[in-house]
Amino acid sequence: MSFLGIDLGTSGLRALLVDGGGRPIGSTEAHYPVSHPHSGWSEQDPADWVAALDGAVAELRDRHPEFLDLRGIGVAGHMHGATLLDADDRVIRPCILWNDTRSHAEAARLDAMPGVRDLSGNIVFPGFTAPKLEWVREHEPENHARIARVLLPAAFLNLYLTGDHVSDMSDAAGTSWLDTGARDWSDALLEAGHMRRDQMPRLVEGSAPAGQLREDLARAWGLSHPVVVAGGAGDNAAAACGIGAMAEGQGFVSLGTSGVLLAARDGYHPAPATALHTFCHAVPGTWYQMGVMLSATDSLNWLAQITGARPADLTATLGDTLQKPGAVRFLPYLAGERTPHNDAVIRGAFTGLGSGTSRDDLTRAVLEGVAFGLRDSHEALKATGARLDRMMAIGGGARSRYWLKVIATTLDVTLTLPVDGEFGAALGAARLGMVAAGAGGVEDIMASPDVVEEIAPEAALRERFNAAYEAFRAAYPAIRGIQ
Repeated sequence: MSFLGIDLGTSGLRALLVDGGGRPIGSTEAHYPVSHPHSGWSEQDPADWVAALDGAVAELRDRHPEFLDLRGIGVAGHMHGATLLDADDRVIRPCILWNDTRSHAEAARLDAMPGVRDLSGNIVFPGFTAPKLEWVREHEPENHARIARVLLPAAFLNLYLTGDHVSDMSDAAGTSWLDTGARDWSDALLEAGHMRRDQMPRLVEGSAPAGQLREDLARAWGLSHPVVVAGGAGDNAAAACGIGAMAEGQGFVSLGTSGVLLAARDGYHPAPATALHTFCHAVPGTWYQMGVMLSATDSLNWLAQITGARPADLTATLGDTLQKPGAVRFLPYLAGERTPHNDAVIRGAFTGLGSGTSRDDLTRAVLEGVAFGLRDSHEALKATGARLDRMMAIGGGARSRYWLKVIATTLDVTLTLPVDGEFGAALGAARLGMVAAGAGGVEDIMASPDVVEEIAPEAALRERFNAAYEAFRAAYPAIRGIQ
């Protein structure tokens, strides 16, 4: 037997084929563009997702004969995206993505409504789905009037795979339409956002069957037996499944386009005032909390672009020995910030620049600034009772050992590097497909991977980084005051 995990990312799709034991057989990636028609806007054509999936499947089928014994599929997707469909399931307009901030005014209005935070368990952030629909209602009324369904990106691929409108709880929790504690759509939240329950997809748990692969797709893929499609997950819940972060005390730090600090929780512990996200996990009866910063590797990529270097070249010249925090400070707010500020308007800044400032100084400042932003989330998580003494490090930025040393020391947490860590969300999606197809239970399938390396905090520099973090915190109101 084989199982397919699909990670629908912001810049590309990764497909991972695993065997009956969950071990990787092969993987492939396909990339697609993001459109930015105006400042703060971020959109994508859902047809690009389907084309990427078709291409990835064709490549895996041609390279790996095990594909023909496919029994289960799971889809993980970037959260919050608003994919609008008409009555014939035609896409009405480009999908408005998670990092689009145009609806900040609508988000603030929804967030101020009585009961919204209590039911959803979260602040209504500009990147969430509900304020996007309010923006469409106010600025594109002709499009809003045509909406028959609103699907998140992963649910759109579920529709392509099964022919049904179905989403999982973890992804739906990021819409501001879900009663996150009750794990169901809230009629009150839908009414607040001028939406209806019949415009929502059917909800299932991420590890439960969402449907079967369409017969015409199965034939086109060369399959001769039924294939179960799981409910799937939002990308971070899937990554947690991929590294076995399913219970209290387990979590990860993800250095991707955004930076994420995630803690699995055994119960529902909303703390919206902290700007933490409290979402359903991808398995029944479990939730997770996470802090999110919007510009993690994006900050390093930005510096690489303006200096004409590759990100790996910037970090490589720093060497392996952790240095004390530099005099240059970077505030990583290139696209606003979520945790803890919920500020769509703030923008980044360098301070402490001098005539002798070097490229290495700027690089260290960026790495340290992202680490300090992650500590903001760590402090918020600790305030809710979550305790994370060890975390797995995943995402593209985890390739830099220097950066991981900065983060471990800033957070005073040991970071571990998993085997096959590059398959985080895709592996989690494949595992959800395995559970949905009956290959095993959650406790059997969602195991933690082997650890290949541990990075401990450097005690000799801990107080230096604590002091630098306090200075970072003090810089935010000053920068906010002049923007």
